[in-house]
Amino acid sequence: MPKSSYFAGWLIDGTGTSAQQDILIHVENGLISSLERLSSLERLSSLERLSSLERLSSLERANLAELKGLGFPVEAYPVCTILPGLIDSHVHLSMSGKIDQKLRFRQLLNEFAQNSPLICERVEKSLAFGIMALRDGGDIGGHTLTYIRQNGPSRVRVKCAGKAWRAPGRYGKIIGRIPESGSTLAESIRANRDVIDHVKIINSGLNSLNEFGRETPPQFNRDELDAAFRDARNLGRKAMVHANGELPVQCAVEAGCDSIEHGFFMGEDNMKRMADRQVFWVPTAFTMKAMRAHMPAGSGQSEAASKMLEAQLEQMGRARELGVRLAAGTDAGAFGVRHGVALAEELKLMIEAGFSIEEAIGCATSGGARLLGLDHELGRIGRGMPASFIIVDGPPSGLPDSLGEVKVVCLKGEKIAF
Repeated sequence: MPKSSYFAGWLIDGTGTSAQQDILIHVENGLISSLERLSSLERLSSLERLSSLERLSSLERANLAELKGLGFPVEAYPVCTILPGLIDSHVHLSMSGKIDQKLRFRQLLNEFAQNSPLICERVEKSLAFGIMALRDGGDIGGHTLTYIRQNGPSRVRVKCAGKAWRAPGRYGKIIGRIPESGSTLAESIRANRDVIDHVKIINSGLNSLNEFGRETPPQFNRDELDAAFRDARNLGRKAMVHANGELPVQCAVEAGCDSIEHGFFMGEDNMKRMADRQVFWVPTAFTMKAMRAHMPAGSGQSEAASKMLEAQLEQMGRARELGVRLAAGTDAGAFGVRHGVALAEELKLMIEAGFSIEEAIGCATSGGARLLGLDHELGRIGRGMPASFIIVDGPPSGLPDSLGEVKVVCLKGEKIAF
């Protein structure tokens, strides 16, 4: 693979630190060999939307070559921002995100042959939004897992749970199954032969749109979860737990889960526990904004969704102050939550909750990479890391809106233009 370099007007490296200006990224054999600050090239930032160094004057090209002694191509994006490839840490690739409930129900009953091309389309669509990795939370047919196993690695990394686990008679039928008859949750996890990346456990119900703040009891108690997580770890798998409300979250965190999904109404004490234990939180706040947008204006359900969104944003702001690890996830495939485009919406809500642009991007890059166990290949831009990054028009202040029109994707050194 040839050597190349990219000149960025701004760079967000994925660590949450402030954006840097006028950075030259050297790429060799698909890896980032070095990053340099080129303060003498600040004058280039005033040029209008240059897409390549070839569009500079011959004198400017000569000056740049003389300045750095470059013997290989340089692409200049002086009015663009370069940032790591993004990660959506909570999706359901077998679901569409459509709001037609009858259609959604029919899709849940699809055979694998019907769902396979839809899953493929959603995976590929993600890359156009700069998303390089997805973490699937399961579906009743295990179709996403089947798709990934049959088709092998794709340009977008997909981590799969297969089918989630739920308690008998409790919420979760659309994404999971119950333990085998006569078996505990831990025994069923241990006996499962699916080659999955992580275990998904449902430990509460849904948020009620009819009664604000209503909590449901845990689906599994702490001892059951403790045994389940221990067996999952022995199998080399992390545990992601759907949990809303104080007690369901508390049971999961104290038992040793790796992440809490959703976490509505979990309360500050649970956030402190999560910070102490370094448990990740994937808030999926956009689910409530989407719900509010598609419910009849002025209806009780719309008002409840609005209140839940406000409460979740308050929790996210407090979690930031407490040092809770956050990873950005959208629940794409849920009602009104469309694949790909939803991640930018989730990042907007993080910023509304008090995160800086760089911190929000960090939740969708290095945070997600650590959660998915991909931090050796994704999540940050640094020396020795694979050259997997995206280029968007404008300065960081244009984010996350500019994610809707990703200019270039560089995936392990391979340039993919959109």
